[in-house]
Amino acid sequence: MHVYIHVPFCARRCSYCDFAIAVRREVPSAAYTQAILTEWTLWLEDPVWDESPVIETIYFGGGTPSRVSPESIAQLLDRLTHHRPRAADAEITLEANPDDVTLPAAASWRAAGVNRISLGVQSFNPAVLQWMHRVHTAEQVPAAVEALRCAGFQDLSLDLIFGVPGDLARDWEADLDRAFGLEPEHLSLYGLTVEPHTVLGHRAGRGELTPVDEERYAAEFLTAHQALSARGYEHYEVSNAALPGHHARHNSAYWRRAPFIGLGPSAHSGFGRERRWNIREWAEYERALQSGGSPLAGREELDQSAIRLEELYLGLRTRNGVPEHHIPSALRSVWIGSGWAELQGGRIRFTPEGWLRLDALAASI
Repeated sequence: MHVYIHVPFCARRCSYCDFAIAVRREVPSAAYTQAILTEWTLWLEDPVWDESPVIETIYFGGGTPSRVSPESIAQLLDRLTHHRPRAADAEITLEANPDDVTLPAAASWRAAGVNRISLGVQSFNPAVLQWMHRVHTAEQVPAAVEALRCAGFQDLSLDLIFGVPGDLARDWEADLDRAFGLEPEHLSLYGLTVEPHTVLGHRAGRGELTPVDEERYAAEFLTAHQALSARGYEHYEVSNAALPGHHARHNSAYWRRAPFIGLGPSAHSGFGRERRWNIREWAEYERALQSGGSPLAGREELDQSAIRLEELYLGLRTRNGVPEHHIPSALRSVWIGSGWAELQGGRIRFTPEGWLRLDALAASI
């Protein structure tokens, strides 16, 4: 089993963010911890545990998990692994913003059992950080990395966003160089998308924002792939690359449809055919649990066709690809002939050029 814990709290909403967050000056860590543990007790009697009793990974995502008190992180990990066994080599990840990372905080996270940090850098360009509504500065990133290393973290991932509008004059190669200079074990590179109900979406609707053109978006993605490969990183999923031995095990579980439980507002759970999802907003989620109710907002059961499509899409996101017989022969020929895919060991794998067309190519199956 894999466990995801959604922490909704943020100091500010980023301009591109469409996630379920709650902007709070003061984070209600105690109330949040109680709510998560209350939901956890509801899961303990669920038959989903019958065949998957061991927790392999735990992931604190958000939102900004680093804004919750370190004591709360420790309490949650203690209670979760008290009730269910944890694998000896379990991967436990915490997402953090650079401005939240201090040596005492990092040492507390490490002592609690966190062994992997995903640091939300996004850019080293001050103008881009301001445009994104990020609250940290570029100078805080290396200081955060140093504190994490001093606290004993040997598995560090950095997040970067590419594909920002050209009028920001962002030097993408310079951002990549600065990221590589910090020697992270893992990098996540996300192309900017302008969602309708975000600050950027509203700006675009008013004609105040021109999204990056497809040519520049593709060029930046391919530049990143080449730079990663040259430095020994394995580009193992469309948005993720790692040094050997440092693939994100939690995220990889999603891509192979392993069973996972989601705790917290808006969190999703999946096992076999079943999907469940929680109430989206923090306040409503907390009220439901305080009144003795369920945080569940919905559930569905996938039919075999939906499962097959999910397996194909998730498989094509990764360097493992999918068995060749899962793709019609005519499509295989077109993909390979166009340089979008390659056939290796009986499996079809997308090239970086294919990943740029992932949604369209998957939809053609």
